[in-house]
Amino acid sequence: MGLFGFVKNEFIEVIEWTDSSTDTVVWKFADPNADDNIKYGAKLVVRESQVAIFMNEGRIADVYEPGTHTLITQNMPILTTLQSWKYGFESPFKVDVYFVSTRQFTNLKWGTMNPIIIRDPEFKQVRVRAFGVFSLRVADGGRFIKQYSGTNPVVKIGDVEDQLRTAIVSKFSDVVAKSNVSVLDMARNYKELGDKLLPDLQSDFTEYGLELVKFYIENTSLPPEVEQFLDKTTQMNMVGDMARFQQFQTGISIEKAAENEGAAGNMMGFGLGSIMSNQMAASTAAATTASANQPAPKEDKAQIMGLLKDLAELKTAGVLTEEEFAAKKAELLAKI
Repeated sequence: MGLFGFVKNEFIEVIEWTDSSTDTVVWKFADPNADDNIKYGAKLVVRESQVAIFMNEGRIADVYEPGTHTLITQNMPILTTLQSWKYGFESPFKVDVYFVSTRQFTNLKWGTMNPIIIRDPEFKQVRVRAFGVFSLRVADGGRFIKQYSGTNPVVKIGDVEDQLRTAIVSKFSDVVAKSNVSVLDMARNYKELGDKLLPDLQSDFTEYGLELVKFYIENTSLPPEVEQFLDKTTQMNMVGDMARFQQFQTGISIEKAAENEGAAGNMMGFGLGSIMSNQMAASTAAATTASANQPAPKEDKAQIMGLLKDLAELKTAGVLTEEEFAAKKAELLAKI
């Protein structure tokens, strides 16, 4: 044996993992100052939020909870059986030691890479994107190594996060469909949907020895055509009737044109905006006076045709079905 062999420890006497990272789930013990032989009677130190797992020739043997353990045959029952050690055995031995972090990993991201199609009670079928966060921890270190990490010396939480996203997205679409919640009301039902998803997802996590601690839906987004339809609906509700809605849109168009003309255009836009405001006020007052003395007149033909054009665009975009478009079209044509 050379001089270096006397300087370094020949056998491992202390086995421990001081985790300085925040994203390591599994770490395989290795002592650079010793060979692979563990001294009989060595100390195994397992800190809080850790478990230590002995593997003998690729098979899981003994599992150790937090505490300090003296490695003798009485404290290694499974390994002693696998190795067929006899009473009084005190020789050095070899075994792979894996530490598994059991702390909670928080703020993990999930999201739909592509829109998912869900059935909606109002829009029939809608493409939706969803995003959120979740928290997990290793509940069964032996199962996690057996079903997921295997003999990898290091496993990071990012690797686990990627693996579980697919399960989350597939279950999300199923739960939303069963809940029968319209996409219009989804935002105020995030917590309810998250609570329903958590137990359904747990079955997939349990398979890997994981516990899904928390699950949140943070945001959902709709296709542009649906958002445009909702914007128009909101505008119409704010204005009140079709005539004022057309005037409202005209005023917006004039103001946008004026903004593109610079300072002079701004003055013109201001003037035209004032004129439009006066016209709208006068029109509203006149309509109110007339309605008190005679039946309400039919809608202007040009206004009706403009609304029909908007409905046709929604049908082309797939927001309205053929039947819905036909019913609304008949309703508007009856007003001419």
